[in-house]
Formats: sequence, structure tokens, C-alpha cells
Amino acid sequence: MKAPRQGRLVALTLLALVLFSPPLLLLFDRPTDYGFSSLALVLYGCWAGLILLAAIVLEGRDAD
Repeated sequence: MKAPRQGRLVALTLLALVLFSPPLLLLFDRPTDYGFSSLALVLYGCWAGLILLAAIVLEGRDAD
């Protein structure tokens, strides 16, 4: 594994730790105007975004 790719994966891991930290998630665990919590939408959105970023990092072209 090359150094830039490894650095991006470490940054992606740190981003995941921040996004899924309980203090940040508790901000979205409140009822909205429609009567339901937006926590599930935030969780699935962050999860999908992290998978997309990981695919870009791992499958992207190397700058040789």
C-alpha cells in the first residue's frame, strides 16, 4: 500500500470516528417537525458516504 493511499485511509477512519461519536449523533436524536427522529437518516447517510469515499480511495487511480 502506498503512503498517500494509507494516509487517506487513516483520515477516513478518523472521519468515521468523529461522525459516529455519541455527542454528535445526539444532536440528531430529536423529533423533527414531521414527528420522527432524523437519527436514522443521518446514520445511513454517513454510512453510505463513508463507503463511497472508501471506494473512491481504494479503487481510484494511483498518481504514478
